[in-house]
Amino acid sequence: MSFRLQPAPVARPNRCQLFGPGSNTKLFAKMAASAADVINLDLEDSVAPDDKPQARANIIQAIGDIDWGNKTLSVRINGLDTPYWYRDVVDLLEKSGDRLDQIMIPKVGCASDVYAVDALVTAIETAMGRTRKISFEVIIESAAGLAHVEEIAASSPRLQAMSLGAADFAASMGMQTTGIGGTQENYYMLHGDSRHYSDPWHWAQTAIVAACRTHGVLPVDGPFGDFSDDDGYRAQARRSATLGMVGKWAIHPKQIALANEVFTPSDAAVTEAREILAAMAEATKNGSGATVYKGRLVDIASIKQAEVIVKQAELFATP
Repeated sequence: MSFRLQPAPVARPNRCQLFGPGSNTKLFAKMAASAADVINLDLEDSVAPDDKPQARANIIQAIGDIDWGNKTLSVRINGLDTPYWYRDVVDLLEKSGDRLDQIMIPKVGCASDVYAVDALVTAIETAMGRTRKISFEVIIESAAGLAHVEEIAASSPRLQAMSLGAADFAASMGMQTTGIGGTQENYYMLHGDSRHYSDPWHWAQTAIVAACRTHGVLPVDGPFGDFSDDDGYRAQARRSATLGMVGKWAIHPKQIALANEVFTPSDAAVTEAREILAAMAEATKNGSGATVYKGRLVDIASIKQAEVIVKQAELFATP
């Protein structure tokens, strides 16, 4: 371990982030009653330009009127290359109450993007006397964003989460695909007569996870466009969880259960983790730094791995 310890991210459930457009008020109560851990009310891509002022007003009204329970309540503002984002921030913080937890900043390309929003948020909080600080989540959805991912992860103490936005990222990279996440038909290798499909998002996800874990930020997988493909969603989510991501977006209500299923440790995994911790505790008591569990070597590193699973289970078990 480095002399500079890896900071822990915020301890909050983040298995599923459910998105809904601010222009569709009929969805708000259903989103609040869902099993998603995080609610993302959207002012950006899912809202037409002419509808943005009304969508903003809808969200401000809903923040105070709807019981969001213990969910993390987040609003995705418009991109910093648009004329909408500053009014999103000003109105959200000046006209809504303290129930808003987080602002999601899309298409972040460098640390300065986060700094710009942070400066505006800080000024408004000070002017309004807001005592509850707004947190940030950013979306990496460009070549620049990935190139600067570590400086973005370190950009602000407000930053709690970072997501991969596959569609805009693919466009920025010039990738020949119209798919949003998942396996891509032409991204494969040949072994004899068989095709083996690789994951074109793997390297970007790995970079995001490494940057996030270095700076104490939650890494989150983004959308999976084909909401009719449950198996494809599960497969993508399982790859993301294996890499170290803590959750995934849901762009349709049916994806909520899939995300929660994948990112909640199974009873078998939790039992095994607890048994590993118990085996290592016994080994330590006997003066050994390693032991054998079910025919395989476990040591101090195994404790850290097992503790991750146990802490996740305890977090999700909290009422």
